[in-house]
Amino acid sequence: MKVVIADDEPLARERLRMLLAQESGIEIVAEVGDGRSALEACAAHDPALVLLDIAMPGIDGLEVARHLSAFEPRPAVVFCTAYDAHALKAFEAAAVDYLVKPVRPERLQAAVERARTFTAGREHGDDGHGDKRRTHLCARLRGSLRLIPVEDIRYLQAEEKYVVVHHARGEDLVEESLKSLEDEFGDRFLRIHRNCLVARHELVELRRDLDGHVHAVLRHGDRPLEVSRRCVPQLRDAVRTL
Repeated sequence: MKVVIADDEPLARERLRMLLAQESGIEIVAEVGDGRSALEACAAHDPALVLLDIAMPGIDGLEVARHLSAFEPRPAVVFCTAYDAHALKAFEAAAVDYLVKPVRPERLQAAVERARTFTAGREHGDDGHGDKRRTHLCARLRGSLRLIPVEDIRYLQAEEKYVVVHHARGEDLVEESLKSLEDEFGDRFLRIHRNCLVARHELVELRRDLDGHVHAVLRHGDRPLEVSRRCVPQLRDAVRTL
């Protein structure tokens, strides 16, 4: 079973490595110290198990787990943390176990067995988002990934089974539905069409052409975007409040 260890404390990583050495069939494929590196390691190695600290710099462990819930195959997540106050949120993020530091050998052994059960076919359960929204979207790119800050997104456009994320540094594809993104980030984005959401801070004005079609003009857009007739009243109200 391939394992990724993610903890910003070197001593904590060393302890987990030593304890895992006593388990059979374990291959540690990466040890990292922050959330972004954890996601990159998981994209590169497809581990069966991720031992994940919660309090890490940048992207914390809870958000890492929410991203991992969308990976295919989805790894088992076991949180290893110094605080037991995060237990409820950890299980809302679909963790298979929650270990409090210092991790005891018998508890780690039990967590590894839970992970084996999970990877042998345990049902996935909910979407893993919990009650906290992500701060980034995750685009997987041939074994690597790109993390896109939500605040940098200009608009989202559905295209077949993907959503094209247009952001400050270009565009990327994410394997998520436009509806699920609207549900998660509805206060940040406005629907202008059945296949398009626009960031509120990007919307400048609505403009009607000679044929009577309405288009949304964006602050950083290279072209206006088509607005469907049913979305016009809501958008007009939104523009008045900008």
